[in-house]
Amino acid sequence: MAILHEKRKYTYEDYCKLPSDIRAEVLEGELLMCASPNTRHQRISREIEFTLSQWVKEKGLGEVLDAPMDVVLSPYTVLQPDILYISKERVSIITEPNIQGAPDLVVEILSPGDEKRDTVKKKAIYEKFGVKEYWIVDPTQESITLFSLGEKGYKEKGVYEKGQVLESVILPGFTLKLDEVFKV
Repeated sequence: MAILHEKRKYTYEDYCKLPSDIRAEVLEGELLMCASPNTRHQRISREIEFTLSQWVKEKGLGEVLDAPMDVVLSPYTVLQPDILYISKERVSIITEPNIQGAPDLVVEILSPGDEKRDTVKKKAIYEKFGVKEYWIVDPTQESITLFSLGEKGYKEKGVYEKGQVLESVILPGFTLKLDEVFKV
């Protein structure tokens, strides 16, 4: 991820002025350009999104969306999570152009060279803005680390590896077989 232009505090308004073919995010005023994900990343994303979306739809629990989808957390923070879930009680934050507020669940899939962005910067931002559950998917290690938001911030609830089954904290009954996610 590369920093664009001169050092100044960027806003969502600045972000909206970028050409539509540029993938970028604004992390607390810092405008960062994003490379397109690789094929394995997209296959993993598809497996997680399909399983999660199907389960949420069957249960009538809300909506699952995927990138590119702007999540506006503040005028200076606009992210595009790989996958996000918003409960039916909070679907009012879904607007035609973007999401206006924190999703209930965010899934980020690590890309080579951008690991620190997802594991440190974005994790801190999601925690600050109240994302209840955060999954960091590591294609290299074939693992998913699940964080759950509590009174004192994020608590790691588990690191799930190939051969194991992830169980969501905020979606009781939802499970994800990592053998299916990483079969690609």
